[in-house]
Amino acid sequence: MNAPLRSVSATAAPLRRSDIDTDQIVPAEFCKRLSRTGYEDALFYRWRSQAWYPLGKPPYADARVLIAGPRFGVGSSREHAVWALRDFGFQAIIAPSFGDIFRSNATKNGMLTARASAEFVSELQDMIEQRPETVVTVDLEATGIDAGPLHGSFEIGSYSRWQLLNGFDDIDLVLMRESEIDSYEIRRSRLLPSIHD
Repeated sequence: MNAPLRSVSATAAPLRRSDIDTDQIVPAEFCKRLSRTGYEDALFYRWRSQAWYPLGKPPYADARVLIAGPRFGVGSSREHAVWALRDFGFQAIIAPSFGDIFRSNATKNGMLTARASAEFVSELQDMIEQRPETVVTVDLEATGIDAGPLHGSFEIGSYSRWQLLNGFDDIDLVLMRESEIDSYEIRRSRLLPSIHD
């Protein structure tokens, strides 16, 4: 079970790139690890030495909100991409669009993916670059984003929103139907062939 998520209020980091795929988020060589934690060293591994890379700069060291370009998380279905973002400390990602599988994996791991207009995302990135100390609030209950003088809204699927607000992961959803599953298994066992002495 994930912790219920109502809102995230934290400093943010701008990542002005489009089509960031899951291999860029966490390269394949890190996917050999067997655990679900400890991937913070893998996040954007190939970009870390680049001068433009914002997460290596002190103003963004404690950012918990990532503001990215369109089509964030496209590519392969590796859940490691979400784990790396989570382990680095991110709780919410704001972008104009997301890869479908990435967005689903994020929800399952309690991470908020907020789809906002490209214009608003660009304004937000501008402001964060000028004033990195600005606290960005992503309010899941109100589906709103507040950052200093900027106010906007975001989209999220109603089912994903419900899961995040309640902290439900896939196992929780199965366990909610445990009595129905047990009843089905009892009925099913009566239909299976048996061997009698």
